[in-house]
Amino acid sequence: MNRLTFDIVDDIATITLKHPPQNRVDDRMVDELNEAVEAIENLGARAVLLQADGDNFCFGGDIQLWPDNPVSQLRARFERYLAVFNRFERLPMPVVAAVQGICLGGGFELALRADVIFAGADATFGHPEQTLGIVTLLGGIYRVAERAGRARASEWALNSKPVSASEMRQSGVVNRVIAEGDLHREAREFVRSLARGPTRAYAAHKALLRAWSIGGIAAADEVMLDIAMPLFDTDDVRAGIKSAVDALRAGKPRPALHFTGQ
Repeated sequence: MNRLTFDIVDDIATITLKHPPQNRVDDRMVDELNEAVEAIENLGARAVLLQADGDNFCFGGDIQLWPDNPVSQLRARFERYLAVFNRFERLPMPVVAAVQGICLGGGFELALRADVIFAGADATFGHPEQTLGIVTLLGGIYRVAERAGRARASEWALNSKPVSASEMRQSGVVNRVIAEGDLHREAREFVRSLARGPTRAYAAHKALLRAWSIGGIAAADEVMLDIAMPLFDTDDVRAGIKSAVDALRAGKPRPALHFTGQ
């Protein structure tokens, strides 16, 4: 049985976790996620929705096999997971996660790879790793710190208590909190709007934010024009600038554009 499903419809790629009852992350799910990411890279999706079946998004990693594995095997497993999660994070198009119910451990770390997180009003997030005497193995604590600051990241990782969607929203980890019944519909509508937008420009913004996260403002400034200038050779930018100039000269409002992602 597949651990997730994947499809592309109308330029939108949808990845759905399907590993009942808790959607826990295991080797097979990571392999299937990697296959989905490769397909998204090759098939021309312009936006991605990450979601999960069931009442809960994900309880975290499937720890059942861990006690029987030597440390060397565990390290190889986690290196694989980290590489696939990072590949997902670096997709050159907007990625939105819709999170309902419980979102813990590796599931939280997967959601953090999205550019935008929509959460159901009853969703809860957390790092249970401290209760096992380990750390967030897939980069969770410092990705939270990037969004919410070091103080909150430390507190949440150290006490392993569940954190509400509303507190995550106030702290900048979650973008929107939505009534449970509307979560997936609103997330899909938002992804649909992104897929109609200037997706090449969004890929450039993701690259700039990645440069900033690695080396700060100076590093982003260093690569900014190398990333930005190729956009001027795209159909979207040519049409966008021409429409703006024509509207300015005619003294009219700028028209809404149909971007093609080319």
